[in-house]
Amino acid sequence: MYYGLDIGGTKIALGVFDGERRLQWQTRVPTPRDDYEAFLEAVCGLVAQADRRFGVHGSVGIGVPGIPETADGTLYAANLPAASGRPLRADLCARLEREVRLDNDATCFALSEAWDDEFRQYPLVMGLILGTGVGGGLVLNGRPVAGRSSVTGEFGHTRLPVDALTLMGFDFPLRRCGCGQLGCIENYLSGGGFAWLWQHDYHQPLQAREIFARWEQGDKKARAHVERYLDLLAVCLGNILTIVGPDLVAIGGGLSNFAPLAAGLSERLPRYLLPAARVPRIERARHGDAGGMRGAAFLHLTD
Repeated sequence: MYYGLDIGGTKIALGVFDGERRLQWQTRVPTPRDDYEAFLEAVCGLVAQADRRFGVHGSVGIGVPGIPETADGTLYAANLPAASGRPLRADLCARLEREVRLDNDATCFALSEAWDDEFRQYPLVMGLILGTGVGGGLVLNGRPVAGRSSVTGEFGHTRLPVDALTLMGFDFPLRRCGCGQLGCIENYLSGGGFAWLWQHDYHQPLQAREIFARWEQGDKKARAHVERYLDLLAVCLGNILTIVGPDLVAIGGGLSNFAPLAAGLSERLPRYLLPAARVPRIERARHGDAGGMRGAAFLHLTD
C-alpha cells in the first residue's frame, strides 16, 4: 500500500492507495504548530493507524509546502514552524523504520496529475497552480524533476516579461513579492493577484469569486477583466512553455475552478510562442484537493 501525507499549515491529510493507485482510506489531523515532537508523533500516529488498518507496512511519501531537504538535511517550510529547520526526513525514517520520501507539495500535485490514467501518455507534464500563490512542478516520464535546490516549478517567482509591460503599460506597478523581488508574476496571476488587478483597474475591492459571478451574469467590466487576465497569463506562460516545452499543462488551484480558463488560454498562447511551437494540451486538474496526497503516495512509484 502507498501512503501519501499532504502536510499544510493547519492539517495533515493521509490517503492510502492500493497498487492500482485507487484511494482506499483517508483521514486527517491538525498540524502541530510549535512542538516538533508532537509534529513527529502526529505523522507517525497516522502511519500506525494505516498499518493496523491494512495489516501492512506501507510506503510513506510526504508533500510539504517548502524545500523538503536543504543542503544540511533540514526542512525549510515557513508555514510549518514546528518542523522547519529540523531533519524531518531522517527523523521519520528512523521512527517509522522505513524509507520516507519528501517533496514539495506543488511537485506532488504535478506528480498526481502525471499518474492520472488519461495523462500517463504524456512524457513531460507541467503542473501549474493558480491559487493563493503561483507554483507547480515538472514530471518527466513519471518522475518529478527536482533540480539542484528543489525549487524547479516555482513559476510564480519568474518576473513579468517585456510583453506583459507592453500589454499592461510600462507604468504598470512592479509589486514587491514576499520573496523580496519586484515584479514576480505570482503577484498578478494568483487568486489575490486576480483581485488586485481588478482593484487596480476599477478602484473597487472584489474577491475573485465575486468577479467570476459578475462574469457569469454578463457584466462588461468583469468580462473585460477576465480577458486582460487571460492575456497576461498567456504572456507569462509563453516564456515558460518556450523553456520547458511540456506535452501537457494541468492547472490547479482556486482559479482553475473557472471553467473558461483552459480554453481561453489555449486560444491566446500561439502568439507568444515560436512559430514552429505547438500549444500543449491544457486541462484542469483531475484530482482537486486529493492531489497532494496522491502525488505524495506516488513518490514511491518513481523508481
